Amino acid sequence: MQIEKQKELLALLDGSVTLQNDKIQILDADKVRANIQRLVEAAVLEETALRHTACYLIRRIDLAMDVVPSSIHDLYMAHGRGDIPNDYTTPAINLRGLPFYAASAIFRIANEIDAGSFIFEIARSEIGYTEQSPAEYTANILGAAIAEGYTGPVFIQGDHFQTSPARYAKNPEKEVQAIKDLTAEAIKAGFYNIDIDSSTLVDLSKESIAEQQKLNYGIAAAISAFIRDIEPEGITVSIGGEIGEVGGHNSTEEELRAYLDGYNAELEKIMPGAAGMSKISIQTGTSHGGVVLPDGSLAEVTIDFDILHDLGVVGRESYGIGGTVQHGASTLPEDAFDKFVTAEALEVHLATNFQNIMFDHLPKEMVEEMYAYVDKHYERKPSQTIEQFHYKNRKRAIGAYKKQIWGLPEAKKQEIAQAWEKQFRNLFARLSVADTKKYVEKYITLVKTEPKPEDYFPKDVQAEDVSDLAD
Repeated sequence: MQIEKQKELLALLDGSVTLQNDKIQILDADKVRANIQRLVEAAVLEETALRHTACYLIRRIDLAMDVVPSSIHDLYMAHGRGDIPNDYTTPAINLRGLPFYAASAIFRIANEIDAGSFIFEIARSEIGYTEQSPAEYTANILGAAIAEGYTGPVFIQGDHFQTSPARYAKNPEKEVQAIKDLTAEAIKAGFYNIDIDSSTLVDLSKESIAEQQKLNYGIAAAISAFIRDIEPEGITVSIGGEIGEVGGHNSTEEELRAYLDGYNAELEKIMPGAAGMSKISIQTGTSHGGVVLPDGSLAEVTIDFDILHDLGVVGRESYGIGGTVQHGASTLPEDAFDKFVTAEALEVHLATNFQNIMFDHLPKEMVEEMYAYVDKHYERKPSQTIEQFHYKNRKRAIGAYKKQIWGLPEAKKQEIAQAWEKQFRNLFARLSVADTKKYVEKYITLVKTEPKPEDYFPKDVQAEDVSDLAD
């Protein structure tokens, strides 16, 4: 990596950081915080070489400022042992547009309420249609932490690193390798939490539940062994699995036991003694993005919180994992979120409603242009109204309009950020994550893994089709 490019970008920080003998030195931490957004914008908007260099520099600066990408594995395993009370639920938040602004709001709240147990994540599908590489996403999150003066562990997660059934059927080895390649890229970028989702390959035509789950747990075990082989020294990447595709039938105890028994046996066979999963995602009645009615509004959804609770107990008591994970929850009524804590859910995934908030505040002309983009590039099903089609597919225009969204007047971006902050405050209160930093500080050991320059110049690859993958 050219030192000249690094020094060119460091000039954006107004003399607050120097590079001497390839060592980062912080001269004025307050100035770094005041100017880091300029470096984040370079990581998002600059031409290729400078963009990658900016991502690399932010990774280095964050370590010098004690902002440390970390794994939540040990915290979750403490839940599994009963060392931490199950009286809060960790939010895992997907940020599709303007992630720096949204993450800044989250870190501001966390500083105020001493929250430590929260996760930033992005799915395989979202990486594609939002045009955010793992390194770019990490740069946004860590840059926001620096800007807000947040220090300590930051949990960044690969959400739904999911197998495509169609591509798997065509070429199984190639599809599994694609997930391994993405996982390796993500870990290099500081994603030390990975959710493996091969639940798309559960075969309900098989007679026994064990046979139905066999391909699911087999692939999860193989990818887990791969993760254990490449994870940085001193870090146990938190791995999650999934027993039922979100939007399908509600999960059962028999499925959970068949999956975890098979997974643990298979992982022991592949890599004896390797650490397994820290959590398990189940289906309780939600769907990603909500169920869209013909007029574009969302149908009410009923969640079986008893399943969430009971399977969490089985996971902790029989398998020692932290508990169960709920997907597809952000569009639920506000009063539902208190129930996740009552049901002792370990983690809840939140995405679509934050996207909805952004679209509600974007200029009308821009939204109309984005809808026109969707109309041009995606096909509407005969059964869909135009409102349903736009609601379900407008996310696919976010990457194409990334520069325009970032180019909005600062006042407009702050307006969106303020709306997000209001929502985050409410969710954090309902999920009871205040005062969780003490648990994080007790159970998470900071491991500062220096990024490698060669990892920040990936080969150009053709964008993959993510239309059949979950968020």
